[in-house]
Parts: sequence; C-alpha cells; structure tokens
Amino acid sequence: QVQLVESGGGLVQPGGSLRLSCLASGKIGSLNTMGWYRQAPGKQREMVAVITREGSTNYGDSVNGRFTISRDNAKNTVYLQMNSLKPEDTAVYYCKAVGFVNDYWGQGTQVTVSS
Repeated sequence: QVQLVESGGGLVQPGGSLRLSCLASGKIGSLNTMGWYRQAPGKQREMVAVITREGSTNYGDSVNGRFTISRDNAKNTVYLQMNSLKPEDTAVYYCKAVGFVNDYWGQGTQVTVSS
C-alpha cells in the first residue's frame, strides 16, 4: 500500500502564489508517474500536472505557464508551485500516484483564491 499526504493549501489573493507538497510513504518503490489533479464544486476532476520518475512533465492547458511540478525522489515528495493564481483555480487539489497495479490518491487539500 501507498499513502499520500498533501499539504500547503490555503487562502490566497488573486495573483498570489502557493506551493503544495505531497509526501508518499509505504511501498513507494512501485511508483512511477505522480501528479496533481483538482476538483472544483460542480465540476469533474481534472489533471493539473503530472511528472514521471525521470522528470518528464505534462500540464493542463489552464495552468500551463503558471504552475510548475517537481519531484524529489530522495524525499518521496512531489511539489506543485502555483503562481499567478486566479479565482478559477479554486478547488480541492489531490495528489495521485500510479503504481504497477494500483493508483493511489491523497485526501486532498483546499486551495481558495479570493480577495
């Protein structure tokens, strides 16, 4: 089993920045791609950014150029640096890890962008 714990969410003004962290524990040797997804009220969960173990990245169109995903394999942690935040970025952000057999999700962290 793998456990994912997100942190770093909160309330921020438009134009501000936040950094989310996702710490993985358990059978992490099986993990390859990790990423961040988000779900706003009344909307489907969408991909924000993903990163492979080797460091290849992919971003959702709405965040490309504003968000940066990174990964520290030694610390078993994935980060999401979010800059130039907009009210439409408000959502619960979830960390996801893809294993050999199963996918794993964190409990989510709330990000609210409001003045």
